[in-house]
Amino acid sequence: MNKNVTVSVDQLDLAAELTGTDARAASADIAEYALWLGDDALILSQQLGAWVSRAPELEEDVALANIALDLLGHARSLLHYAGTWDGRSEDDLAYFRDEPEFRSAWLMEQPNGDFAQTIARQLFASAYMFELYSALRASSDETLAAIAAKSVKEVDYHRDHAVQWVLRLAGGTELSRERMIRAIGDVWPYVAELFRDEPLIDRLEGAAVRPSTLRPGFDAVIDEVFRAADLQIPSGGDSRGGGRRGSHATPMGHLLAEMQVLARRHPGATW
Repeated sequence: MNKNVTVSVDQLDLAAELTGTDARAASADIAEYALWLGDDALILSQQLGAWVSRAPELEEDVALANIALDLLGHARSLLHYAGTWDGRSEDDLAYFRDEPEFRSAWLMEQPNGDFAQTIARQLFASAYMFELYSALRASSDETLAAIAAKSVKEVDYHRDHAVQWVLRLAGGTELSRERMIRAIGDVWPYVAELFRDEPLIDRLEGAAVRPSTLRPGFDAVIDEVFRAADLQIPSGGDSRGGGRRGSHATPMGHLLAEMQVLARRHPGATW
């Protein structure tokens, strides 16, 4: 089931690899955009890491840990680049910002819930990230393009992993199908925020990817998966999600408290 997911701890070195290729520091707008993408990856990585030792099977412990490490590598690269604007390190940005300073989308912040809810969130997140990084490889910003070119390879595996689990759960027992349907209904309202064109994008023509242009590719993938799994797109409204502007869902505060507690309690510590 998880044959396409292999442990790749070396992704954690992506930030260090790109440091020497930075031709210039990020501008304020580029730094803000890098925070969008870096925070998405960081928060989703933190969420998936919570499954280690709790996944439904040992192989899935390894798979989810590997995906979390890949995302952490993406986050390090993007936060490192964002920090070149004002001199903050990736650790400063991860551990010493408060909730309103984060730019992650609400989808990434949704609780793990049961395994089906995690898989529904992962399907939508990885399908979006694949479209994003595929397009971002053509960015006029060389550093963003380099990060995207490396990251899209991992996200392709993440997407396949999520697709296989959706098919498995939707086509499994009556209970697994029921939980998969419920999970999709719970998570779907947070998808729309990923494709909203914020004013920042207008200032980054050629460097950033306009989110609305990614929706057709995303929808095509989801439609194909749902047809194969005999699932329906949920009806109902979209969330007001304002993560790109620093307004976050309720679970975000709890997530950050857990992620940041050690660094804040022992600032400057090494081990």
